[in-house]
Amino acid sequence: MDFVITGALVVDGTGAPGRMVDVAVSGDRITAVADHIDPGDAEVVDGSGHVLAPGFIDVHTHYDAQVLWDRDLTPTSWHGVTTAVMGNCGFGIAPTREAHRGTIARTLENVEGMSVEALEAGIPWTFETFPEYLDAIEAEPTRLDVAAFVGHTPVRLYVMGSDAVERAATPDEVAEMARIVGEAIDAGAIGFSSSKADGHAGDGGKPVPSRLADVEEIVTLAKELGVRDRGVVEITTGTGLFIDEVARLARESNRPVTWAALFTGLGTPGRALELVDRTEQAGGNVVPQIACRPIVMQLQLIDPFPFARVDGFERVLSVPRSERAAVYADPEWRNRVRAPLTAKWGHRWNKTVIAESDAHTDLVDGESLQEMADKAGVDAFDLMCELALADDLKTRFRIVLVNDDEDELAMLLNDERTLLGLSDAGAHASQLCDAGFSTHLLGHWVRELGALPLERAVWRLTGHPAAVFGLDDRGIIAEGKKADLVLLDPDTVDAGPLERVYDLPAGADRLISRGAGIRDIWVSGVPIRRDGADIADSRPGRLVRSGR
Repeated sequence: MDFVITGALVVDGTGAPGRMVDVAVSGDRITAVADHIDPGDAEVVDGSGHVLAPGFIDVHTHYDAQVLWDRDLTPTSWHGVTTAVMGNCGFGIAPTREAHRGTIARTLENVEGMSVEALEAGIPWTFETFPEYLDAIEAEPTRLDVAAFVGHTPVRLYVMGSDAVERAATPDEVAEMARIVGEAIDAGAIGFSSSKADGHAGDGGKPVPSRLADVEEIVTLAKELGVRDRGVVEITTGTGLFIDEVARLARESNRPVTWAALFTGLGTPGRALELVDRTEQAGGNVVPQIACRPIVMQLQLIDPFPFARVDGFERVLSVPRSERAAVYADPEWRNRVRAPLTAKWGHRWNKTVIAESDAHTDLVDGESLQEMADKAGVDAFDLMCELALADDLKTRFRIVLVNDDEDELAMLLNDERTLLGLSDAGAHASQLCDAGFSTHLLGHWVRELGALPLERAVWRLTGHPAAVFGLDDRGIIAEGKKADLVLLDPDTVDAGPLERVYDLPAGADRLISRGAGIRDIWVSGVPIRRDGADIADSRPGRLVRSGR
């Protein structure tokens, strides 16, 4: 026995009521859970006044590139997460031919808000195939355990080259993609991911490769998981790929499917719950993903995600950043995009403010864009363009996009047919930071609002995602389970404020939240955080390979 945690309220990840019991750990395993455990010569960790939970699992991250330069996976590792799943939405950096590296980087820039300069400086490119990519991850230790989907977009680009964004695949090309997906699953990919989201515009403003795939192609690739009887399918829905098609994927692959994203604030109140019902009625082992925070972005027009999904914005994405101001200054272009943009986002102008600006410091955190436009007697989008142009497109507008209907969101969080995810950690780094979704759930929804019992919230973060993803060795505090543990203060746990730092490769910026109330964290029985501070160079994490 290496150590015993005593005095804590143990919330074991099953949803059962918390218990005042001791937990013993030997090596990387929990060896006993009992009313009293004699520690003998083992270390005793006093958890009095704290909650002991299984390590949290974040099933929706985009750390595919960052993991190669930031082995600590910050800021996720500060919020109690001990397992992170990356490669969501069909994106990733493998397989990638040398000739396509720039295309992959520019795709991630446009669709996931990643800095091309950071990607170019930070990715070592010691790999080409997906198995080689997994080996590159495994070559150095990480602070957390990580798992990776094989993404449809890099697979399609690898097989079809530039045609991947122009046309349907031939039967031979689909067969080759299936071979590559199967190879990735054999090597340990956690599953296969794809996207048909209308707003996913990649290099040059063109649709990302997976959007050119028909459902038959996606079904064929997903079946590679069924043949091997392992792995999860993750789908970002869009035109031609929604609830009925996702249900078909689950049936024909005979694997669990999770789809993104289910938000409140889209359409009439209650629509999100209706979609949960429709998903259940469609059949198959399918679970929609939800977020527990409003989706709030700090948007710069120089990188206009999520406006990129609006017709006309492909012109912005098709030119270098240095030429984008000219597009925004063009009245003819504005007249073209104003109506579709207002139809999609105009109802959010009253929840849009200036967050950061060198030229408009007096307007920061002031009136909404709509209020300012009304006072000036101008269109809100025109005002946004003029404000940005006066600041060399550096002005950051904070816009509440979706998921701000807390009444309906509380119902979703209490609905066991949904899966908590969508942190997007590693993506949109300069625009948002929802890596602290776990500490936000425990602080806001459990302590402040009382909308979610502590035991259900912990299950949301641990036992439930472990069950959906087949991570049978973790997610529960029980004898024989992996010793991934979090000791937290229920009275202070919180995501904390956002902070802009410039610590990415090439000096690129990102938003982080440091969190509060997470005292100790263990991964495989090894402490990575103690008394609220990281333990330097503690990296017991490993690559989780499915089927091994």
